[in-house]
Amino acid sequence: MSKCTRKRLTAQAVEQAMEEHEGLVHAFIRRQGGGDIPYEEAVQAGRIGLWRAIQGYDATRGTTFSTYAWVAICRHIHQAVVEQDRELGDGPGAVPVSDHAAAPETWVEQQAVVEALSDLVARLPKRLRRVIVARYGLWGQRECLLKEIGAELGVCGERVRQLQQDALSWLRHPAHSWRLRQLMGRNTAADYRRALAQNAALRRSRRQKR
Repeated sequence: MSKCTRKRLTAQAVEQAMEEHEGLVHAFIRRQGGGDIPYEEAVQAGRIGLWRAIQGYDATRGTTFSTYAWVAICRHIHQAVVEQDRELGDGPGAVPVSDHAAAPETWVEQQAVVEALSDLVARLPKRLRRVIVARYGLWGQRECLLKEIGAELGVCGERVRQLQQDALSWLRHPAHSWRLRQLMGRNTAADYRRALAQNAALRRSRRQKR
């Protein structure tokens, strides 16, 4: 899709692009979920977002197509969920998300941050990843208490708190978090020193308690 800019595409080119990037729709639903709407309805809404992304993508803006399309897919699935909730009378009637595929730069930047954070968490050692995902309710899961996570892992709540600290220490280390830091504008030398100082303070605290 690198050559897909905002020039007018033929119907055949759009169809080919739809087939090529269909997996983005299913990947989004698997990772983020489709709310309370049936899977097939979420897929259809996501396909509309994908179609609009193909029509509106401009490679010269420096954003990868997958990131741009992910935002458009997200917005259309969210719109479908909002419309169903409104029809059923569930929820407060959230403000609909615009159906224009050319998402504002802030949306694209936010999605890039979400993807970078998700990739970073996925690189955590398995046990630490489980603690972080459960503790903060990531990847569509609910937030869990320390004792709930401890019951699952077979340890006490205090041990879970320590594992959480270890995970956060790993995540903020500049060697691991540089991509996320760049996206968030927190990649200065001072930021790196601060992160390393926090990790060093945690290690000192652990040694003093032994």
